[in-house]
Amino acid sequence: MASLPPGECCIRGIKHEGTPKGSIEKIAKIPTYFARPAKPNGSAIFIFGDVFGPIYQNVQLIADDFAAQGYLTVVPDLLHGDPVNVDLFLGGKFDLGEWLGRHDPTTVDPIADAVIDHLKNSLKVKSIAGVGYCFGAKYVVRHLKENQLDVAYIAHPSFVTSEELSAITKPLSIAASEIDAIFTKEKRFESEKILADLKLPYQINLYGGVEHGFALRGDLSIKEVKFATDRAFEQAVTWFNYWV
Repeated sequence: MASLPPGECCIRGIKHEGTPKGSIEKIAKIPTYFARPAKPNGSAIFIFGDVFGPIYQNVQLIADDFAAQGYLTVVPDLLHGDPVNVDLFLGGKFDLGEWLGRHDPTTVDPIADAVIDHLKNSLKVKSIAGVGYCFGAKYVVRHLKENQLDVAYIAHPSFVTSEELSAITKPLSIAASEIDAIFTKEKRFESEKILADLKLPYQINLYGGVEHGFALRGDLSIKEVKFATDRAFEQAVTWFNYWV
């Protein structure tokens, strides 16, 4: 595997302050958070969220930030209204393995396909950039192919197989955390070799002193985390502005 399966670090994090500006709408009956730009650039960003789903303040705020850069940004519910329950997990009453079994490619891929189809054929966007955090990174990688996503950025990925990464055909940028039990140094090096062999545009930025989840759920009161979170967002925007 190019990254290990999700673990406890995938559900740790800090709720960020702010008021989301978007709205919950439907794409093919799928609840989706829409963040619309004041000055659209004609392209869209599809955020594949983490185990908390789209009704989560942090991912909605970051969708708003992408929209402020000119991108129509959507965060669909990839989990059929069944996000991880943090209280049950921390209380030892949540079976993460069983939950993952309910949310595998057989259930997630059809939702992603429907959203991509809607963006391309109903909303007529000129290109689609994929963003994936942790759990969602796997599904960004699975859809980074012809006639699906045009470019992608993933942060602290989990559950990505080497076969999935080897199958991409479009540019990929990765934000990695130094302290990560899932996207380890060894997995990062493995991913780098796979990407180099593909001869596609790629980028892997390593952020020192931060842990898995920093790009979406980091404690922004810590200077090092705030710096890494801000730079990782800029990494994504710069990558998209160049490659879309």
